[in-house]
Amino acid sequence: MGDANTVLDAASARHLLRRTGFGAAPKNLQRILDGGLTRGQAADQLIAFKGKNFTPKGKYIDNAHDRWVKFMIKAKYPLQEKLVLFWHDHFATSNVKVQNVRTMGLQIRLMHIMCKGSFKDFVKAMNRDAAMIEFLDTVRNHKDIPNENYARELQELFTLGVHDFAGNPNYKQEDIVQIARALTGWDYEYNTGISRFHDYDHDYNADFLADRGPKVIYQSTGGFGAGGRAFDVNGEGAQEIDTVIDIIFDHTDTNGKNTVARRTARRLLEYFAHPINDPISPADVAVVDQVVAESGFDANWNIGGLLRAIFVNDAFYETAAPEPFTGSTKKSVKWPIDYVVTTLRLLGVNLASKFPYVDGGDYQRIRDQLTSMGQTLLEPPSVFGWDWESSWISSATLLARYNFATDIVSARNGSKSTAFHPERFIQLTLTDPDDILAAVTDALGITDQLTAAERNALVDYLTDGGANPTLDLNDYDTRNRKLHGLFALVLQSPAYQLH
Repeated sequence: MGDANTVLDAASARHLLRRTGFGAAPKNLQRILDGGLTRGQAADQLIAFKGKNFTPKGKYIDNAHDRWVKFMIKAKYPLQEKLVLFWHDHFATSNVKVQNVRTMGLQIRLMHIMCKGSFKDFVKAMNRDAAMIEFLDTVRNHKDIPNENYARELQELFTLGVHDFAGNPNYKQEDIVQIARALTGWDYEYNTGISRFHDYDHDYNADFLADRGPKVIYQSTGGFGAGGRAFDVNGEGAQEIDTVIDIIFDHTDTNGKNTVARRTARRLLEYFAHPINDPISPADVAVVDQVVAESGFDANWNIGGLLRAIFVNDAFYETAAPEPFTGSTKKSVKWPIDYVVTTLRLLGVNLASKFPYVDGGDYQRIRDQLTSMGQTLLEPPSVFGWDWESSWISSATLLARYNFATDIVSARNGSKSTAFHPERFIQLTLTDPDDILAAVTDALGITDQLTAAERNALVDYLTDGGANPTLDLNDYDTRNRKLHGLFALVLQSPAYQLH
């Protein structure tokens, strides 16, 4: 058992770096170990980033996608990018429907700005985000022809969830209908992405649509009592869009706990720590409530504070244990973008060309490789985002990962920045296969994640089943055949697909 004052050992530090960034680079690991950092100190350093307000731009969505990938490869603050990826999935918006590169880019910029700040302010900003207004039909929500899409997903996906931890509904259809009324009158300027409110198109109680009833929500859920809560309490008009959020964030579940805080904490735990199954177990409920209480998230809504509580919690570090297939340790499958960016960053390989590709193997464009792995940024498959964990892995998507790994180690003759040079990470004077394997797994940040059987299999590969007990890495053919091959096998290993 540990806490914020527990000093990080190598395995825990690697785990923290893998989960909060793109891989555990040896120099970053050593910085933590040399500093004798505790869980709390390391978390504070990671969360303190100032970050950049990056906007993926381009004439076409492909250009914006590629620029974002290249930005991640060079990002100085990888936790910021990991958070933006999480929010991109949480507030899933696709250009397939939006059809506006500028507004999609502005949404990603908004996520960079607000990714660790006030979650309540974040949701209010997303209410007015042009890409979201288009994607979930707020622009088509008029006082005489209501559209309930955003009102439904605001509750189901972005804040409350359909059911609380006890399995009881968090809202009713009537709440969707009423919240939709608060969102009428909003659209945006196509060329600038600036949202705007039209008073004439907003649903007022005093107009001819007053038969929809009082502007009251949560009369049977949320802990507000039979009277519910009126969302015109601050007056009618543009302000209702914010008042609704204030009410949602006061919603309590059937256990008397804040519903938004619990659900958001659960999702971040799933993203950074380990999968949480439904129905949620008492042990996982306890962890959720602990990190909410320690961070005060249900009152201050500070995402950074909630992250710190997660990053110092035992539940986060329990998933760092080695031997991933013993069945005793929960593991998470790396997202395709995480797999790609981590590999490129750790191996110091840049993408080639204006239309970026790996400079080796099949020379496929990186966007096409990611699509084959099951993830195209700026085009999540639905409002539910991507399916995580085992859904990332199929015969086709796993083959795409393997092909990417092969392409990387085949990039031998490109420019200095786009070629793979294992001598940057491995001393060519090493001859013992165990030492060579350790150097490779150190470079890829998974030294303590391989099983004994996997290590033995990789040593057998290096030594041709023991026939050649030592290697000469200064020999060109040996280096290009065995060392490059070893990197490919480790990149393709089950352990490297997991956190």
